[in-house]
Amino acid sequence: MKISLLIFPVIICSLPAGIYSQTRGCTDPLAINYNKSATINDGSCVYDPAEVSPLSGTNLPGELKETSGLLRWGDYLWTQNDNTDINIYKLDTLNGRIINSFPVTGAINSDWEEISKDDTHLYIGDFGNNGTGNRTDLRILKIEKNSLLTGNPSIETIYFSYSDQTGMDPSGVNYTDFDCEAFIVTNDSIYLFTKQWISNKTSLYSLPKSPGTYKAKLKATHNVEGLITGAVFLDSKDLVVLCGYSSSWVPFIYLLYDFNETDFFSGNKRKITLNCPYHQVEGISTVNGLKYYISNEYVSVGSLLIIPNKLQIIDLSKWLKKYFNTITGTPEDNTDSRYKPYPIPARDYISVKCNDSLRYSKYSLTDMTGHTVKSGILPDEIPGISVAGMPSGIYILKIGDKKADRYKIVKN
Repeated sequence: MKISLLIFPVIICSLPAGIYSQTRGCTDPLAINYNKSATINDGSCVYDPAEVSPLSGTNLPGELKETSGLLRWGDYLWTQNDNTDINIYKLDTLNGRIINSFPVTGAINSDWEEISKDDTHLYIGDFGNNGTGNRTDLRILKIEKNSLLTGNPSIETIYFSYSDQTGMDPSGVNYTDFDCEAFIVTNDSIYLFTKQWISNKTSLYSLPKSPGTYKAKLKATHNVEGLITGAVFLDSKDLVVLCGYSSSWVPFIYLLYDFNETDFFSGNKRKITLNCPYHQVEGISTVNGLKYYISNEYVSVGSLLIIPNKLQIIDLSKWLKKYFNTITGTPEDNTDSRYKPYPIPARDYISVKCNDSLRYSKYSLTDMTGHTVKSGILPDEIPGISVAGMPSGIYILKIGDKKADRYKIVKN
C-alpha cells in the first residue's frame, strides 16, 4: 500500500523564515574538510589520496584488442572496437568470452570510442579526434535495440561540433582539447566528457539525443589531471563515474556525486587511482553502483612492455556505500525499515510506502538545525508531502511515536 502525505501550501507560508535556514559546505563525512553542520553540498569537499586494486580480472579475446567502451545491458556486457570494426560484441560477464557479435550494417567506424543506452536505443560515439583535432564529421549513432538484435539495424545519426572550437587548423597527434571518448545519456540529452590532451582537464557538453546537426553546448570544465576515456551514469543515485589515465599511464576512476540535476561538477568530485599501472583503461560499467567492470586496450611498447586487453572488476563500496545509504532513505537507527520514503532525492513531494497496519502514523520532518518544519498524520492521499517551497539540503523524516523510524531525505 502507498501512503501519501498531503500538506497544504498555507502551512509552508506560515512557518517562520528562520526554520528554513541551511548551511552550505562539505556534506561528505569521508572528506578531510567535512562540515558536520552543513546541510547543503556546495561542492567544496577535498579528499585524501585513494587507491583501489582489482578484485579479479581476465584477458579478453584477440578480437577485442582495441576495445573502447563498455556497457551492461541485460545480463551481459557489450563493447566495440575503435578501429574499422563495425561489430558490437556481447560478452560473458564472468570470463569476457564473446557470446555473439552484431554488425551495425550500413555504418562506418571512423573512431568508435564509447557505447551507452537508454530504454530503446544504443548509442555509439564516433567522435575520436586525437589524430588532427579537426574532424568535421563528429557523430553519435543511435541504434534501435531490437533492430540490431534481429540483424537489420535501424540507425539514426546525431552530428555535432563543439560550440567553442573556433579554429579548425590541424593539430599534432594527441595535441588537442577537442578529443572525446566518454558520454552519458539521460532522458532527453547526451552529455559529453572530453579528453583534453593539452590541459589534462575535461569539459562537459550537452546535446539533444534526437537525430540532427547541433552545436554541442559547453556547460563546464573541470581539472581531472588526466585523460577521460569512459563514463557510466546512475540517474537514481546522482552519480557519474568516469575512467581514464594520466599522461604517465596511471589509470584512475573519477567520482562525481551528490550534484544538482545535470550540473555534474557541482557536487563531490573524487579521484581514485587504479592499482594496475600502464593499463589504458577505456571502458566502465556497473550493475549496482558499487562494483564496476573496467576494460583496457592491448598495449605494446616493443618487447619491453606488453599489457593484454583485459576485463577487470573493482569494488568502490568503501567510497560510495555511505552516500548510497544517505540518498536511499536508509534508517538512521539500525532497526528494520518499515517505511519507504520516495523519491529520493525529492524535488516537489515525498510519498511513503508501508503496510496497512502502519497507516495514520505520526510523522515529522526536521531540518539539520533541529527545527521541525512539518508534522502531522500520514494520510492515504496523493500527491504527498509538499517540499516544493523548501531549500535544497538534508532533512530527517521521523515516523512513529516513541521509537520513531528516522530517514534521511535529500531535497534537490
